[in-house]
Amino acid sequence: MNSQLARRLTAEFIGTFALVFLGAGSIITGAGLIGVAFAHGLAIAIMITAFGRVSGGHFNPAVTVGVWATRRIASLDAATYIGAQLLAATVAAAVLLLFPGTLRDVADGVPALAGVDFMQGVAIEVVLTFFLVTAIFGTAIDRYAPQVGGFAIGLTITIDILAAGRLTGAAMNPARAFGPALVNGVWDDHLVYWIGPIIGAVIAALLYHYVFFDEKQRAEVLAS
Repeated sequence: MNSQLARRLTAEFIGTFALVFLGAGSIITGAGLIGVAFAHGLAIAIMITAFGRVSGGHFNPAVTVGVWATRRIASLDAATYIGAQLLAATVAAAVLLLFPGTLRDVADGVPALAGVDFMQGVAIEVVLTFFLVTAIFGTAIDRYAPQVGGFAIGLTITIDILAAGRLTGAAMNPARAFGPALVNGVWDDHLVYWIGPIIGAVIAALLYHYVFFDEKQRAEVLAS
């Protein structure tokens, strides 16, 4: 592994760890919907600001798949990114076991469906992740974008959670679901958090690439 890829994977690990530890931690400590929304949103805003220049600030397998679908990351690099993200989410969820059992018995930080069925959950996660990845492409990847990537992306996560957090947990991120699910052994409707985010991410990425990028930016990707 070359040193540049190692730096990128380290950045992806730290950013994903922060998201899961702070986001799921806010659920376990009973921060409430608004507190949980801002914990996730601020975590991503800060991590993207800190590490976006290093790795692109994916911190989410669905985002990586969307970036890969538009040929902005090589297949092998995408696979290692996803591996680092899943590992980080698992380690973060394991560290959360240090929180008092009385809190973890009430909430374990695993996203769950409430009042919706499997297909409704998938559809909601598709829409939420579509907004997230659109924000990523529109504020962080597009070279003409305003330089507010971390702030805008963090706010998108915040409003997504405020809108649908009570229905699906508004994970928008397979790693965010995987780590807590693995550590806690809770797999109910787990595929919702892979299928929905990946579909939403790919739709948003391809739409932005083919509709909103100009020919010069699309040509640069093909030439890289």
